[in-house]
Amino acid sequence: MASSSTSSSVKLMLLMPILVSSLMVATVGNLNQDFDITWGDGRANILNNGELLTLKLDKASGSGFQSKNEYLFGKIDMQLKLVPGNSAGTVTAYYLSSKGSTWDEIDFEFLGNLSGDPYILHTNVFSQGKGNREQQFYLWFDPTADFHTYSILWNPQRIIYSVDGTPIREFKNSESIGVPFPKNQSMRIYSSLWNADDWATRGGLVKTDWTQAPFTASYRNFKADACTWSSGASSCSSTTPSPSNNSSSWLSQELDSASQEKLKWVQKNYMIYNYCSDTKRFPQGLPPECSA
Repeated sequence: MASSSTSSSVKLMLLMPILVSSLMVATVGNLNQDFDITWGDGRANILNNGELLTLKLDKASGSGFQSKNEYLFGKIDMQLKLVPGNSAGTVTAYYLSSKGSTWDEIDFEFLGNLSGDPYILHTNVFSQGKGNREQQFYLWFDPTADFHTYSILWNPQRIIYSVDGTPIREFKNSESIGVPFPKNQSMRIYSSLWNADDWATRGGLVKTDWTQAPFTASYRNFKADACTWSSGASSCSSTTPSPSNNSSSWLSQELDSASQEKLKWVQKNYMIYNYCSDTKRFPQGLPPECSA
């Protein structure tokens, strides 16, 4: 375990974005401009003149949406408030994905639980149709009590997952040792709220309590500093590889020393599964990127 002084200092760093954000005026985008409701037969709605999007799940169906734009690299932020109360059996999925049999994908999945038990934040990276790169975490706050920002930084060198600005996972480009990396296929943003009580909570032992339905997840404050992809071309040209706002720091961003300390702290205290430590699952040897 970390020393008490180190733990306290990291906790303070984790709290700083929350303290700062409370002093700032939130900039609100119009979700109508960025997303299309794709399924759910009226269970998904964009409300408040585009400021809020909600997905609902009942016994008949879940619901979902996708981005109007496709992206090839970017920094994607979305604030989510997860299903409150007894959410066992439900999954709120929020991810980037391409199409086809050799698809790329960058996943956030939130696995519901019984009231009072923590959500599990499940992450995975697919490249060329191959996944099996799961890392799972508990969170250091109640994700159902308020909105929190879940971010994916995706550039040619790495993928960084962050929560409220705190990195929780880094997946580096390890093509030099034969590991495919998502960099050639544009991806849309997708999200869905659905019933997965055959596996989601304690391996399917805890089933969805439909007396609690409808279950609701909420979204707001979407932001994409990204290269959009349309008609086979990127909005970031090869000569000036920056998005339209001319802020391309994310295109070469990496974790500085302070962020690396936060990442280590989260992984030491909140990571509950790491495929790179699962020798039983990989008896022939851990995947090569685990030692990179």
